[in-house]
Amino acid sequence: MSTKVKNPTPVGSTGANAAPTEHRTNPEVDAKIDAYIKENPKYWEYLQSTPKDRLQRMLVLKEVQVLDRQQRIKDSLMKEIEKKPDLKQAYDLLLKNVPEDLRDGVMVRMAQQARRAVARGQRASEGVAV
Repeated sequence: MSTKVKNPTPVGSTGANAAPTEHRTNPEVDAKIDAYIKENPKYWEYLQSTPKDRLQRMLVLKEVQVLDRQQRIKDSLMKEIEKKPDLKQAYDLLLKNVPEDLRDGVMVRMAQQARRAVARGQRASEGVAV
């Protein structure tokens, strides 16, 4: 999205006491949006004809889909870790000083970084191999 709320209005504050919301614009993002609109006029017409409530619900759906995808990735990594007791034990040892409620999240992030490092190494070795 091309605008960011500079001073978001606190939830529940409406009426005379609510501060006006200022939006910043990003010219590069606006140019991309304008180009997309130019290339997809029918979609732009569809969006303009869609009620505001429906558009808001569409945005929320996209956010829910992103969160669901993140959860599926986290669950998949945790299953992978749980399948390998020695790997689980190594993570537990590394994370022994991390608070219990944060351990799973930190473990998943470490596993993601490790997976990326392995993938980068594999891509690099494929490029070197002749």
